[in-house]
Amino acid sequence: MSDVLTTRQAALLCGVSFRTVIRWIERGLLQAYRLPGRGDYRVPQEALHAFMLENDIPLPGVSLLPARRVLIVEDDPSMARALARVLKPAGFETAHAPDGFAAGAMLHSFRPALMTLDLRMPGLDGLGVLSYLQRSPMPFPLKILVVSADSEKRMAQALELGADALVRKPFDNQEFLAEVERLLEPKGGAWKSIGVKPESV
Repeated sequence: MSDVLTTRQAALLCGVSFRTVIRWIERGLLQAYRLPGRGDYRVPQEALHAFMLENDIPLPGVSLLPARRVLIVEDDPSMARALARVLKPAGFETAHAPDGFAAGAMLHSFRPALMTLDLRMPGLDGLGVLSYLQRSPMPFPLKILVVSADSEKRMAQALELGADALVRKPFDNQEFLAEVERLLEPKGGAWKSIGVKPESV
């Protein structure tokens, strides 16, 4: 197997889109180089391995604690507690951000695998958080589950801005938990012996 990976191969291993990998490279977060002529990026396998370890991105087949971390972004304390009561018995570690600004800081310190996001919040609302993440993607896999009673239009906007799924308030606890588990279900066969199936380039 080659010692270098395409951006699509790196994205598969990290569980993100290849555009996110390109943004990591352009921001200097991930070491890579361009091919002469075509200008496509190539990521050294060792550099990707080090990047994944540094940023708590689970290597395929390896279960790390962040995979069970959920950041609850919700301005209503009672709703935040209700979400935590559903998640904690299922083995999730939770943290609460009361608004979009707090969420931005806590994403870097808590490094969750999933974020539940209310759309209606004072200050930086849920759509603002999604716009921020489009401009500045996290250097680790992050799923976003919108949990909101907002309008159909704004729920659709959330999906356009990168939300992975929607749960409408009021919700059934088991359906909410099933959606969280579905989003975090590991994808098998991604990296064998820190290798991938060669891709035509």
